[in-house]
Amino acid sequence: MNLSEPFVRRPIATVLLTLGLALAGIAAYFVLPVSPLPQVDFPTISVRANLPGASPETMATSVATPLERRLGVIAGVTEMTSSSGTGSTRITLQFDPSRAIDGAAREVQAAINAARTALPATLRSNPTYRKVNPADAPVIILALTSETRTPGQIYEAVSNVVQQKLAQVRGVGDVEIGGGSLPAVRVELNPFALNQYGISGEDVRAALQSVNANRPKGAVETDDGRRYQIHTDTAGRTAAAYQNLVIAWRGGAAVRLADIARVYDGPEDRRTLGLFNGRPAVVVLVSRQPSANVIETVDGVRALLPTLRAQLPQDIAIEVASDRTASIRASLHEVQVTLVIAIALVVLVVGVFLRSARATAIPAVATVVSLLGTFGVMWLLGFSLNNLSLMALTVATGFVVDDAIVVVENTSRHVEAGMDRVAAALRGAREVGFTVLSISVSLVAVFIPLLFMEGQAGRLFREFAITLSAAVMISLVLSLTTTPMMCAWLLRPPGQRRPPGRVARALEAGNDAMLRAYARSLDWALEARWLVMLLLAAVIALNVWLLSAAPKGFFPQQDTGQLNGGLRADQSISFQAMQGKLRELVDVIRSDPAVATVVGFTGGGRAGGGFVFASLVPREQRDVGALAVIARLRPKLAQVTGVQLFLNPVQDVRVGGRQTTSTYQYTLKSDDAADLRRWAARLAEALRRDRTLTDVDTDQQDNGVESFVQIDRDTASQLGITARDVDNALYNSFGQRGVATLYDELNQYRVIMEVAPRYAQGPSALADVQVAVGGATAAAANTAAAATATPAPTAGAATAGTLPGAAGAVSAAVPAGTVAPAACTPGAPAAALVNPASRDPAAGQALSIAPRRMVPLSAIASFGERAVPAAVNKQDGELATTVSFNLPQGATLGDAQAAVQAAEAAIGMPTNVRGSFQGTARAFQQSQQQQTLLIVAALVVIYLVLGVLYESLVHPITVLSTLPSAGVGAVLALLAFRMEFSIMALIGLFLLIGIVKKNAILIIDFALEAQRSRGLDAVDAVREACLLRFRPILMTTLAAALGALPLAIGFGEGAELRRPLGIAIVGGLAASQVLTLLTTPVVYVVLDRLSRRRGNARPPVASAA
Repeated sequence: MNLSEPFVRRPIATVLLTLGLALAGIAAYFVLPVSPLPQVDFPTISVRANLPGASPETMATSVATPLERRLGVIAGVTEMTSSSGTGSTRITLQFDPSRAIDGAAREVQAAINAARTALPATLRSNPTYRKVNPADAPVIILALTSETRTPGQIYEAVSNVVQQKLAQVRGVGDVEIGGGSLPAVRVELNPFALNQYGISGEDVRAALQSVNANRPKGAVETDDGRRYQIHTDTAGRTAAAYQNLVIAWRGGAAVRLADIARVYDGPEDRRTLGLFNGRPAVVVLVSRQPSANVIETVDGVRALLPTLRAQLPQDIAIEVASDRTASIRASLHEVQVTLVIAIALVVLVVGVFLRSARATAIPAVATVVSLLGTFGVMWLLGFSLNNLSLMALTVATGFVVDDAIVVVENTSRHVEAGMDRVAAALRGAREVGFTVLSISVSLVAVFIPLLFMEGQAGRLFREFAITLSAAVMISLVLSLTTTPMMCAWLLRPPGQRRPPGRVARALEAGNDAMLRAYARSLDWALEARWLVMLLLAAVIALNVWLLSAAPKGFFPQQDTGQLNGGLRADQSISFQAMQGKLRELVDVIRSDPAVATVVGFTGGGRAGGGFVFASLVPREQRDVGALAVIARLRPKLAQVTGVQLFLNPVQDVRVGGRQTTSTYQYTLKSDDAADLRRWAARLAEALRRDRTLTDVDTDQQDNGVESFVQIDRDTASQLGITARDVDNALYNSFGQRGVATLYDELNQYRVIMEVAPRYAQGPSALADVQVAVGGATAAAANTAAAATATPAPTAGAATAGTLPGAAGAVSAAVPAGTVAPAACTPGAPAAALVNPASRDPAAGQALSIAPRRMVPLSAIASFGERAVPAAVNKQDGELATTVSFNLPQGATLGDAQAAVQAAEAAIGMPTNVRGSFQGTARAFQQSQQQQTLLIVAALVVIYLVLGVLYESLVHPITVLSTLPSAGVGAVLALLAFRMEFSIMALIGLFLLIGIVKKNAILIIDFALEAQRSRGLDAVDAVREACLLRFRPILMTTLAAALGALPLAIGFGEGAELRRPLGIAIVGGLAASQVLTLLTTPVVYVVLDRLSRRRGNARPPVASAA
């Protein structure tokens, strides 16, 4: 039975079916989603908690640890990292890819609720979670500026209008606002006035909480059927409403808030700054959810901008400061152009060999329809149009044309011999049907091991492999249906053809000359068989050595036109100094001609550090890539003293959830904090001396300055002062404490209390702190009255605050065994949860009648300074320190891996400090461990498939003998262009395995047919097959090479992804074409004679069944 016969006999039906396949593909093309790469993100959730004024150690012990104990038992968590800084903690959870992120989010929320009772009572609000990877760069950054409004006023508009609207956009995971804070009523206490009147900070806090009572008052009803809701006025949102608040009565006169404090309207957090191109701005960072489509998310945000502009006040300008999709769209456009060029080149090479427009149209139609049909398969499988899928189609251009070329060339040979076109088409398709099947099935089989590749690299290239396989299988079907039909109706008999022109005659003469030269080389190879076999053995050995010695990398460094950078300043730097450094750095970056816009911010949740995002001008408008821009900026940025800025190009592939200043990460873990600090510092110092690495940094910040308050146990007990009294006194003074919540129609605002900045200019300010005697009784009464109040933190987890002058933590410690006496204080506490928003009710009196006895803190405590961590990091519940680094131009990730291992050995790392690569470096390590296994698995699969198709154990070895030369050519080409053997090059090697075996299959099929039908010996049969199939072999090889050539040239955006793949394919094809045309017939003859000599020869299987 001839499978092609029904389609050849019914051309109209075949044409309509082919047209339907093409139209379905066209329709699918316009509805396919667009993205930079396949969606391979691991489900990631970020949990955040804020406690202004808390030291990093307090955040780590009293906030991060209780959350980690609950979050760590959630099923499917593969990695849990946390970072605790001044006043904030962020915990990042990465889940197994099989976990649905929405289901994981519900379990995260349940764990947060369960941990709430173990968290400090001073925590303003519950920890929140976002479905976002904090290590991923924002997809779009908005900057809001105004000539007339303060950053606080802009921030309020953003918080009330912009933030909620943006968070509703599909795909948005988090909307972070930097460079400002909500307006607040700020109360700056005068400690000397408080002491004069005998008023404690807790009394002021109680009064502020009571005046903002927001409780139900009930209703009254009248006899005439009316109902009146009872309402009392509360303090307003402005400072003027608090100026005359009565705090106490002394000597028959009211002591008002204005008498003891400066009350004014200001920002909730005055230690924050945002810059857009050097101007103050409120910065909005929009991050996507894991697996959300980047382009769809950004398009949704941009579509919302006109609405936001209409809702914002007219004097607030909103601009797009950075957009990651600009380079993505340009890169996809370049790949589409590359695909069109590849199709044109493939059709051109076919036309040159066939020298007939009609004959050329047949493989051209098969190629275009195969690619269009693949779009339909991609839509059915939920794939997207991305760089890898479009590259797969570009490479497939040279593959899908092969089947059509084999059928057309064989049919043309019979037509030129005088056979009827229909009969020639049927016979030609039948003769090469098995050959086409073998080529296509074995090519698809190459990608089977990739489907089982683990990690993000495996998920990344699964779509590539399936897309390419779909195109090849569609091409197989078309080559046995549409192509024979078109041959039967389009090919002209020799008598109807026009005489060849001068160009055609020249091409024919060139082809004949190449054939004669090849015949002479083939005769020599068949005569010197053992010399050729020795050459083949040398090629195999060279291939193994090159694959092991070639510089290794993970994913090519992309030039996305976006740079991000983390600031690392002195760990005791104040905000005032930090904002000056940030301005200098932004000005340096702006001065570079390749930079279009710069956004920077510091403070707020990023206290002690900051971030900078820069957008470069389009690639065609700058003469260098992103890495060269960074190298050019690095010495200029180094001139800004006291701060380091680590710039990195934004990548589409980001692995892991830990946020570091440099791209690649190596994490140390230990159960001994002292050893961890010591050896992490030594390792970082050793790596800084290695020229293989650059921008070496560590998130270990152990040089923060802490003013330590050591409480005298006996003296405090005699005076009736508890650890909580000391803690409240310090927090009220230095913690920017939110003491009350103001409710509004659109938002909630805070009343912030602290001592006036002029009284908190350094550690000496601690001596001016006054502690009220007898505050424990009031605290106990308030706690008993508050049924819903959560337990207060222990002394060891006390939140004390920050001295802005020294930018260091203030901690209070009470020796174990301290017992607070039950001191009696007249007056009932009046602030027992009168403000429902207060989880930590004040321990003072809302209206002080009698002066309180005030004791200087210096009378019950001594002060000192010591170095403490400015950040505490953990991984999977253990203390951890991450050393991050970048690679200079020319260095590879394999070099970096060796450098880290050498540094560890050189410093003699102890066994209780364990190190491992994380993030992208870990993914590279995993891919390296799998590479050899994947290559071996691909060879085994091909052997099994060919063994089944040929019913032979010998002939598959002949086919596999073509592969070493391709490997040698690919690696040598990469080395010639100074490229690393990356994942893209590995995919190119797999493609070569599928391509070059085609030459051997074409030769073996015809040699077996000659032996079976005409009884030729192996030498004559393989010689005739080589000469007969020389033209189709040359055609298909050139078609595959020209299909990959536009990728190898690599022009436009995204070229760094395409070039390694194209160069590996072109180099491998060039080497294999030269060698396999000689080695394949020799291997065939040697194996045939060996098998016959051993008496194990089997009847050869016909290529035409």
